[in-house]
Amino acid sequence: MFGERERPLMPAQFALRVAILSGFALVVFSIIFFRLWYLQVLSGDKYLKQAKNNQVREVTVQAPRGEILDRQGSVLVDNRTALALQLNPTELPGSHRRREREFARLGQVIGMSPTSIRKQLHQQTKDVPANPVTLQRDVGYDLVYYLRENQDSYPGVTIQRVYVRNYPDGTLGAQIYGYVREITEAQLHEPRYQGLIPGDQVGQSGIENTYDNVLRGTNGQTRVQVDAAGQPTGGVLSETQPKPGDNLLLSIDTPVQKAGEAALNSFSTPGAFVAMNVHDGEILGLGSPPTFDPSVFTKPVIPESTYKQLTSDTTGSPLTDRAIQGLYPTGSTFKPITAMAALESGVMTPSTTIVDGGSFTEGGITLHNAGGGAYGALQLPQALQVSSDVFFYNVGAMLYRDGGDAQQKWASDLGIGHPTGIDLPGEVAGLLPTPAWRNKLYKEHQTDRPWTVGDNVNLAIGQGDLQTDPLQMALAYAAIGNGGDVVRPHVGLEVRDPKGGVVQEINPGPQRHLDINPQYRQAILEGIHLAAQSPGGTSYPVFGNFPIPMAGKTGTAQRYINGVEADQSWYVALAPYPNPEIVVATTIEQGGFGVQAAAPVARQILDAYYNTHKQAAKAAGGKAPSQGPIQAGPAPSTGGAAGNPY
Repeated sequence: MFGERERPLMPAQFALRVAILSGFALVVFSIIFFRLWYLQVLSGDKYLKQAKNNQVREVTVQAPRGEILDRQGSVLVDNRTALALQLNPTELPGSHRRREREFARLGQVIGMSPTSIRKQLHQQTKDVPANPVTLQRDVGYDLVYYLRENQDSYPGVTIQRVYVRNYPDGTLGAQIYGYVREITEAQLHEPRYQGLIPGDQVGQSGIENTYDNVLRGTNGQTRVQVDAAGQPTGGVLSETQPKPGDNLLLSIDTPVQKAGEAALNSFSTPGAFVAMNVHDGEILGLGSPPTFDPSVFTKPVIPESTYKQLTSDTTGSPLTDRAIQGLYPTGSTFKPITAMAALESGVMTPSTTIVDGGSFTEGGITLHNAGGGAYGALQLPQALQVSSDVFFYNVGAMLYRDGGDAQQKWASDLGIGHPTGIDLPGEVAGLLPTPAWRNKLYKEHQTDRPWTVGDNVNLAIGQGDLQTDPLQMALAYAAIGNGGDVVRPHVGLEVRDPKGGVVQEINPGPQRHLDINPQYRQAILEGIHLAAQSPGGTSYPVFGNFPIPMAGKTGTAQRYINGVEADQSWYVALAPYPNPEIVVATTIEQGGFGVQAAAPVARQILDAYYNTHKQAAKAAGGKAPSQGPIQAGPAPSTGGAAGNPY
């Protein structure tokens, strides 16, 4: 009794603290208990699986890209193996400081900043953390030997063999093939690239881009067991073999392609050419010097100076394909299109006679023929033969006074002023000037006048605001030559599997058919046949002795470059006459008269075509032409350009 009375009582404040701490401890213990129960009982299988996965590395095995072949099956683009410098993320130092020191050392050796290395590591492992990261391709053996000798200083750095694009003919056809680069972040979100990951290679331009889904194979995967340090501890657990891409057979005729590029490369200024089958739109050749070396793009990093050279106007912008992206007035090569519009609209007939007295006056302004010539009474075939500007000035004025827009309608229907639909990316529409277009600009105060008769007169000879390219001109001439089919140009011909079996034939039908009066077609073809192969014709000095009957039209257009006038040289040819199989369109910036520059280029292309296809030459009633450059004589009247519109 005495002991109980003498024992001190626990203060109330202290008792409260004990109770709170006990309650807190109980809550914490409960949380820990339930968390452990959740991890071990409810989620045990999940984390066991993840733990096992940490013991396995999945390595992507690159699939070789399909080959690109010409129409004869010869290789244009294939693959070669190269040494690639890669990082294995699971083998890099775990310490941030040690990793940064390694990146600094590695960057000095390979010429990359640590920031660039970290960026590549982040991008390429964002979706697949353990996937090898490629820093450089095509590395030299000196670097390989150095890294092997100092492997302890560069954990996680390896050298692997990979596939890169190979170009047996160098720059030949580069703008057709395009190039392959690592997929961009924006492309990863596009449906066509679904399933790809950072580091994968895709076509970025040309045929490589259009047919990427055909050429790009399916990567394989190898699963190997590794230890905690990421080092392999056993054999391969499973392996999925890569599936090579399919091969793509092009319609390109290599001798024609080589002839066109060689002929244009002899000039110091840019140009372009197209050779096409008039019946099915198969592109036999297409080029645009200056061109570029596509092997530049096999490097992971392209110096800024190199990229500027490929895109700068001062170097001719080699990445620009002027065959489908050039924007030029056409000069007198437009006259057959004007003739078709005038004939089909009824403002003239093949026998309509117009007197060429050497000048044409409208609205107080007088225009003359190029060279100051006068040709007297002319009908359409003879007007095309001598390329009478005065004749076509009158036709343009007649179309204007007839009302409507037959001139623009027929030009548009024949393919001028909008994309042709060729299976190459980047094609531009150009500009076919119309009354509605100019009148709209006038209402918006973007020009000083509405459409006038002068615009029609200028357009009649391919001048004024007209902007088009060789492919559109080839398309228009092909439609006249084949009787009205506006074909769909295409470079792709067949898709073949790696064993050579045909998977798909690429043969798009014509875009539309135009009802062209056979008599009108014949009158136009006769006129440009006379222009090429009859004395007095504008290109007779070049094609007068050509052994294959053919037809062709010169053009010399005024084009202003930085305010300075320069002649744009043009030629469009159809062969054989009178039932053509091939059309060739060529143009050369600042090339001078069409007969002096563009026509000899077209001649060399046709030489190559008929020397390669001797049966076609025989069927055309001629023989294969002899090789060698053609020298044109003094330029006759080529249908020079008009001055300012009025």
